[in-house]
Amino acid sequence: MPIQAILESESAAVFEPDDIAALTAAFQAALSKLGLGLVEHTDPLRTAVAKAIVELAKDGERDPEKLCAAALRILGR
Repeated sequence: MPIQAILESESAAVFEPDDIAALTAAFQAALSKLGLGLVEHTDPLRTAVAKAIVELAKDGERDPEKLCAAALRILGR
């Protein structure tokens, strides 16, 4: 499940377009660091990364680098 699907299904009203751009950048950076750039969209680790980033953003963080780093810490990577 890509991050767009999570944002649309769970959090559409929470984030502005600039926020969504930051979350997407964090998601792509995390996938790159994990070596998951070309893995299938339904891969459970991709979904876990996306959900971690969305949850962190719901708490107010918007910096893509911080979101990426925190999501990787949450996942123990």
